[in-house]
Amino acid sequence: MKKYIIEVKNLVAKYGEKIVLDDISVNIKAGEITVILGSSGCGKTTLLKNILRLYEPYSGSVKIFDQEVTTMDEPEYNLILKKIGVLFQGGALLNSISVGENLAIPLEQHTKLPDVIKDRIINLKLELVNLAHAKYLKPSELSGGMEKRVALARAITLDPDLLFCDEPSAGLDPITSADLDRLILNLKEKLNMAIVIVTHELASIHRIADSIIFLHKGKMLYHGSLEAAEEANIPEITEFFETGKFD
Repeated sequence: MKKYIIEVKNLVAKYGEKIVLDDISVNIKAGEITVILGSSGCGKTTLLKNILRLYEPYSGSVKIFDQEVTTMDEPEYNLILKKIGVLFQGGALLNSISVGENLAIPLEQHTKLPDVIKDRIINLKLELVNLAHAKYLKPSELSGGMEKRVALARAITLDPDLLFCDEPSAGLDPITSADLDRLILNLKEKLNMAIVIVTHELASIHRIADSIIFLHKGKMLYHGSLEAAEEANIPEITEFFETGKFD
């Protein structure tokens, strides 16, 4: 049996007095791609941000790598973050510096490696996303798909055991989106990462998901394989996959 890399228990998240996530308990396995999905406003990104402590949970437990992160102080949690990569929805690249310099940021912040080693790591990560030629370009010189791949390369610079992606295919055409999905699958196999992805893209879900977490109005309706979800006869899930309605 695969080990759980994330364990969430009785998680409650609030915005003010409004409950956004209500008593979420879910375990995420190492080495798998888990997709968080559901209609708009169901709490997908909120769940991701509460796991990452970008938002502090109102109550409940979140364990990453068998360690309770909700009660950690900042220095302790920073050690956890060194083993986590994040691909933000917009890419979050700095436009004033080159692609290579963007990738250098986590290496400069979290390591004391000599510059020659940092440069080799940057080259290797760009090769993994098929963008070795883009090292000296600025983000403004890249296509949307290339920007996402650079952001992905930066997210894996420190060889994380766990990668979070928030709407990685947002704004991409179907062909570019499919290319990004294949890249994510390839990286999972090569780097043996667990990947947690928030998306509403049906084609992507079918291409990449080992398991899904389906949220509806702040509740978790289902967690398990995609195949079993489509056969579970849960009305909200059936409507989601049959109609593609997200609102």
